[in-house]
Amino acid sequence: MLTIGTRLGSYEVGAQIGEGGMGQVYRATDTKLKRQVAIKILPPSVAADHERLTRFQREAEVLASLNHPNIAAIYGLEESGGINDALPITKQIAGALEAAHEQGIVHRDLKPANIRVRPDGTVKVLDFGLAKAIGPAEAGRHGSTGEDVRGVPRQPDQTRAPTLTTPAMTEAGMILGTAGLKT
Repeated sequence: MLTIGTRLGSYEVGAQIGEGGMGQVYRATDTKLKRQVAIKILPPSVAADHERLTRFQREAEVLASLNHPNIAAIYGLEESGGINDALPITKQIAGALEAAHEQGIVHRDLKPANIRVRPDGTVKVLDFGLAKAIGPAEAGRHGSTGEDVRGVPRQPDQTRAPTLTTPAMTEAGMILGTAGLKT
């Protein structure tokens, strides 16, 4: 799911306006031509399926050949490797989590619904409601260098792994997190 303000080439994504078997449709603004458009985003499962991708291409070609006020117009068909916008966003998320970890905080509920991208491209990690504090003493002892105060390389403390379930953290077999909701 795309967030409002995400840039795809010259298009700035607005709200989601539909969803179907071939993908999600978003209202967007063509910032070069100053017009409102709809953008259909194919999920990876469709983009990886040659037969479905061929069907999508055929639909685009048919629409491009028609010109009638009551038939949707198509302005373009673009292909993206999926990493152009994802890499800077991912780096910012990693930086935010690193800062939290250095302070002894583990998020424990990271998911797309808890990430927001501002129109200027700045990422915000939200919802620390399930966060676990591992203790400021331990966080201060282990900086980003990976060494303790004596300069000895630290070994990962498996007793503090965020996916570990112990009675001190949760009940046995309990699943943590908040369910994603479709709006």
